[in-house]
Amino acid sequence: MKALNYHNHTFFGAANRSSLIDLVIPEDFNGKMILFIHGFMGFKDWGAWNIMQDFYTKKGFGFCKYNVSHNGTSSDNPTEFTDLTAFANNSYSKELEDLTAALDWVEKQVNELPKIYLVGHSRGGGIALLGAKDERVYRVVTLAAISSIEKRFPEGKQLQVWETQGTKYTLNGRTNQKMPQLFSQYEDYIANKDLLDIQKACETSTKRTLVIHGDADTSVDIEEGHEIAQWLKTRLFEIEEADHTFGAKEPWDSKELPEHLQKVCELIIGFLLI
Repeated sequence: MKALNYHNHTFFGAANRSSLIDLVIPEDFNGKMILFIHGFMGFKDWGAWNIMQDFYTKKGFGFCKYNVSHNGTSSDNPTEFTDLTAFANNSYSKELEDLTAALDWVEKQVNELPKIYLVGHSRGGGIALLGAKDERVYRVVTLAAISSIEKRFPEGKQLQVWETQGTKYTLNGRTNQKMPQLFSQYEDYIANKDLLDIQKACETSTKRTLVIHGDADTSVDIEEGHEIAQWLKTRLFEIEEADHTFGAKEPWDSKELPEHLQKVCELIIGFLLI
C-alpha cells in the first residue's frame, strides 16, 4: 500500500454535513490502522492527539482521526466551537453514522483495506463499542469510555425543564462557552434506544477489546470501565493516578506525550501486535 499523508481532508458525515478527517499511512506500513474517535466537546486535534498519532505512525501503524460532524467545529475553524447550531443538533446516532462514514471514506482511499482498530476516548469509546459490529472493524480499544448513554441525560424535574424549554446548556470549562443541546437529542436516544445500548453491544460483541481507564478519572467514573470489562468478559486495565484525559490538555505545547498517555499508548501497542 502506498504511503499517504492527508490532513484536514473532507468527508461527509451525518445529515450529509461536511467534516474534517486525517489519514496517515507511513512508508513502512505494517497493515494495521488505528481509527480514532474523540470525545464530547473534543475534536481530532485536541490536546496530545496529534502526538499520539505520531507515536503510532513512527512505528509503522496507519492512523486516521476525524471530527464528528456535529461537534461544533467547522471546516474553517476545526479547533474552535464556532457552530453551536450544529452542536445543539448533535446526537449519539449521528456520531454512529459519522463512524460509518469515516470507515467508508477510508475504504475509498486505500487499495486494500487494512486491519482497523477502533480507538475511542470517553463518549467516542461508547461509539467505538457500538460500531464494533461493522465487519471492517478488527478490534476495539476504549479509553475512559462511557458505559451508558442514558446516564448522560438528566432525570426527573431536570428532564421536564429541558423538554419545556427545548434547550439545555452545558458549560465548557476550557472555553467558558455555554454549549446548547436541543431536547431532540434525548428524543433521538429514545427512538434509537436499542441501537444505542452499549451493554447489549458489549455482551453480543465478537471483537477482541482492550478496556483502559484512569483510576483518578472525575469525568467518567472508573466504575463504568469495570462495567464495560464485565460485559465483554475481559480485563480492565487501570492507569494509576490518571485523569480522564491521561494527563493531556488543550492546548498541548510539548512534543512529548504526557506520562499517563505514554503508558496508554504502550499498552495499546501490545494489543495491536498480538
